[in-house]
This record gives sequence, C-alpha cells and structure tokens, in this order.
Amino acid sequence: MLCYRDGDAGAFDVLYGRHRGGVYRYFRRQCRDAAVAEELFQDVWMNLIRARAAYTVQAKFSTYLYRLAHNRLVDHYRQRRPTAMGYGEVDGDVLESIPDEREQSAEGLIDLKQQAARLMALIAELPESQREAFLLQQEGGLSIEDIASATSVTRETAKSRLRYALAKLRQGMAPWR
Repeated sequence: MLCYRDGDAGAFDVLYGRHRGGVYRYFRRQCRDAAVAEELFQDVWMNLIRARAAYTVQAKFSTYLYRLAHNRLVDHYRQRRPTAMGYGEVDGDVLESIPDEREQSAEGLIDLKQQAARLMALIAELPESQREAFLLQQEGGLSIEDIASATSVTRETAKSRLRYALAKLRQGMAPWR
C-alpha cells in the first residue's frame, strides 16, 4: 500500500489480486443480495483508491482493508431496515460452484454437500457480531487483534465472539465428526 500511495499504480493490482476474494466473500456472506455485495465490494476499493494519498501505516494492510469493509457494511445496514440486515439465502447453488478435484463416490459427494450446506446454514444462524468475527478470521485471515481493530472492540470482545462462533459451529457439525 505504501508503494501504491507513493504513485506505483501496479502495486494496486497486487493488493487487489491478493485481497479481492476474501473481501468479496466477506460481503457475500454478510448480505442477502449478490448485487448489494458487489456494490459494497466496489465501494470499498473505491474508498481505498480515494484514501491512498492519506494512507499511513497504523496496522497491517489487511486490518486496514477489512476496517474499510466493516465500516461500509455498517453504513449499509444503517441505511436499511433492521430486517434487511444479515446473512441470507444465496443466489443459485453456491455449493455447485465449488470445484472438487478429488475423485469421490456419489455417497461421498452427497455427504460433502450436506456438510457444506449444514455449515453455511450454521454460519447464517450465528449472531451478527459472531458471524462477522468468524468471517474476518476465515475469509480475511485476520488475527484476534486485527479483528478487534477492524470492528472497534476490545481484544477480549473479539476473542469471545470468535470463541462463541466456533463453539456453535463445532456443536452444529458434531454429527460429521
């Protein structure tokens, strides 16, 4: 980001290539509508471009980027009714788009799809703050400290949210252990 701030346009391509998948998945799993997720995704990158000249290192770049994403998501939620918030059904069958390069029996594939569907449902059922902490860790690769910084909470709060989310997901996935 420092190189991009200092005028190296190619550095943006590196940042975008490195982080676009995680940021998009973060929004996609937080929003009901793919179009809204895409709009928020684009807004974050435009905000990053606008803020480049004023960028100073205060944390890891990923923390900074996911802070922008979190703030944009909060702004979006404030503009919507409370019932429009949160994780919802996804357009199409997301599970069908996940490539599986391993050869498996039909039963194995069915079981794998059932596990994935169950996990997605469990993620959808998490309280908003726990789901966000989980997605920031899993999709963004953020540490507990980075999650705390990105969501403006204490380290202990971020740690608790993540711990509760993981416990609920483990409990819900217990039949497959």
